[in-house]
Amino acid sequence: MENREPADVVLTRNVPLTNQRHFIVGILFITLLVAYLDRVNVSVLLADPQFLSDMGITDQPVKMGLLMTLFLVAYGISNAVLGPVGDILGPRIAMCTSIGLWGLSMILGGFATTFGTMLGMRVLLGAGEGMHWPMQMKYVKNWFPPRERAKANGLWLVGLLLGPAVAMPLFTWMISVTNWRVTFLVLVLISFIPLWLLWFFTTDHPRQNKKVSPSELDYIETGLAVEAKEEEVFAKASTWENMKVFILDYRYWLVTIYYFCHCSIWWGTMAWLPSYLKVARGFSWTEMGAWATFPYILGAIVIILSGIASDKVGRRDPFPVAAMIISSSCLYGGAYASSNTMAAFLISIGIASICLATPAIWTIVQQIVPTKSIGAGSGLMNGLANGGSALAPVLMGYFISMSGSYVSGLLFLVGLAVLGGVSMLILALQRY
Repeated sequence: MENREPADVVLTRNVPLTNQRHFIVGILFITLLVAYLDRVNVSVLLADPQFLSDMGITDQPVKMGLLMTLFLVAYGISNAVLGPVGDILGPRIAMCTSIGLWGLSMILGGFATTFGTMLGMRVLLGAGEGMHWPMQMKYVKNWFPPRERAKANGLWLVGLLLGPAVAMPLFTWMISVTNWRVTFLVLVLISFIPLWLLWFFTTDHPRQNKKVSPSELDYIETGLAVEAKEEEVFAKASTWENMKVFILDYRYWLVTIYYFCHCSIWWGTMAWLPSYLKVARGFSWTEMGAWATFPYILGAIVIILSGIASDKVGRRDPFPVAAMIISSSCLYGGAYASSNTMAAFLISIGIASICLATPAIWTIVQQIVPTKSIGAGSGLMNGLANGGSALAPVLMGYFISMSGSYVSGLLFLVGLAVLGGVSMLILALQRY
């Protein structure tokens, strides 16, 4: 008589019947998109004469840059300090707390009457969002086996691009028909969307989620089993002993240096792109909105394709190297282009190209850092990188003020792209 395995055993060996892990990624994508709407509305406001007049910063590039810089300082410190707190609270509670804080900051921004109040609002926003990013990492590491993480990271990281892509034309239109205060109040309402989704539709681990079928749970946990076995020693160690594993790993610091350069280019261009297009290149509000959106739409496509390609290739390091080569070349070409359209096109490519690296970088971090300390590890790296890159917007403002030209600010970013490429090339030569 033929021996047959129980039906439930056979079922768990088949392709997963549910895809709750992909639903979780969709929620992470929405959360990040909304977070970036909150972050970048000030970039559009810097091109609004009424906002500059109300804040008393007309023709003061350094003060304009401070609005992004102080956000990034607070964001960087919060990442490093609150990342370990998020590990204790769990990603669901930690991210909901973050959303509550950044929603409060939007209320303050909408009613701000002085530049000092606006700076305080940006600091609160940075502190509120600081615990959010490491928890996105923790969700992915808890819900996805290693071989799927680059693709998963690529999918939710699209929010990095679509946030600005939506924000630029949306806020440009809102300012043209209403006033800058309305943008903040609309963002307060939008923040309830990710808060609702996270609280009611996610869990810290797949085993806690009733919508995960036995077959999907088996698929996820089987994929995590090897990694878990490798990390058994870390589970018994103290928090500091776990942190020493990545703190003493030179690869972690090479990736952190790279990510500092990556973030500096990201925030430097995001802070100044609308103003550059409108003031330096003379585009209309409508043209500015379109060109300011283009690099982020293109980047969204790049980030998805690079995540898929990285998983298929099985290596991560070539993508960051290629990203910095393309970015430095295009930013340099855009700075000196005689044609306004060509300048806008090249700078757009320069911004979008760094997205080649984004899924790969965070997948490397998830490989290097033990699960127990992923909040601390990703938070420290994100905090140092974003905290350091906080200088980029204000330094660009300083260079623009001193030289009277945006070219010097763009060349500053070119230099950072070269540094980032060299740091990651060291890993690439070792075929990491």
